[in-house]
Amino acid sequence: MILITGASSGLGEAAARACARDGARLALAARRQDRLLQLVEELDGTGERAVALCTDMRDPEAIDAMVAATLERFGRIDALVANAGVGYAAPVTELTDELIREQVDVNLLGVVRCAQAVLPAMLEARRGHILAVASVAAGCVMPGSAVYGATKAAVVAFCEGLGREVGPHGIAVTAILPGFIATPMTEGHPFPMPPASLVGNAVARLIRRPRRRVVIPGWYGPLMTINRIAPGLFDAIARHGPAR
Repeated sequence: MILITGASSGLGEAAARACARDGARLALAARRQDRLLQLVEELDGTGERAVALCTDMRDPEAIDAMVAATLERFGRIDALVANAGVGYAAPVTELTDELIREQVDVNLLGVVRCAQAVLPAMLEARRGHILAVASVAAGCVMPGSAVYGATKAAVVAFCEGLGREVGPHGIAVTAILPGFIATPMTEGHPFPMPPASLVGNAVARLIRRPRRRVVIPGWYGPLMTINRIAPGLFDAIARHGPAR
């Protein structure tokens, strides 16, 4: 049984489709209830294996209600895919406090709160898997993405610490770092991007075979290494635009 946040479009929708093909039961959460209901209908016309849960990741009580409804409906949560995220490409001086807070609330606190909410049931069962969608911006932040990159770097650090904390109790934790992927968030960028299904299919594979950290597509990994060991060289690359 898999709970996916941010499931109404983009990477979350792609993960839902991939997991549905694997026969998983799904709880799909996002703010857009109409789109969730449409997706549930597409994936499971009977309504027996999938449910739509309208949830705002900025609201801790809504997150608790989402998890409680999932447990009541399915009895357990085998995996959480904490995918919900927002990003605003702009210089720091142009970001309002509201936009800064939204990115922190959704991208970071939403992941932490979702993990907190599902962990009691997973710890009791002594099994489970938490997958958090971060970004390559966690390791190579482009101009205009400073706040977004900071939230995603925090997600990677959270996954690292949480994995060491709950690993001895049978729970796996995975940080997923996508690069530029064709989703509503990246619309308007003037270069080809892999489809969201690349990440969706990877999520389904990771649920079957957990890993601590995955960069998608893999060629972003060397770029992150360049930024770490030769930041001056990466500065030249960074002038060409922001990372996802």
